[in-house]
Amino acid sequence: MKTWPFSHRTKILAVDDECGFTRLLKLAANHYEIRTENDPLRAMEAAAEFHPDIILMDRYMPKMSGDSLARSFEAHPKFQHIPIAFVTATVPRDDDGRMCTHLNGHPILMKPVSIDEIDRCVRECVSS
Repeated sequence: MKTWPFSHRTKILAVDDECGFTRLLKLAANHYEIRTENDPLRAMEAAAEFHPDIILMDRYMPKMSGDSLARSFEAHPKFQHIPIAFVTATVPRDDDGRMCTHLNGHPILMKPVSIDEIDRCVRECVSS
């Protein structure tokens, strides 16, 4: 398990076009250091400034989908090590009709998402 110096709180970059969701996340998950970005076209710039430990992003946003944004992060040498998790209201289904738990290797959390689910996902992604 990854351990942090006492002064380090896990840093989350939350990318979601829904301002209400990002505001609520900052309030409810105040034990993390959270930066929000509501414009996916500015997410990479935000990541360069903030140096997140994990990126939580919506899949369906105007201007750029979360899938495309995730591929951009994966392709960039500076960001490809940062774990990504999708937080979305629409979860794809597998061939058997079950909701997928991962998409392209990234965990999927379904909105509305609880802080416990976010905590579990962050722990699993950041500690691996």
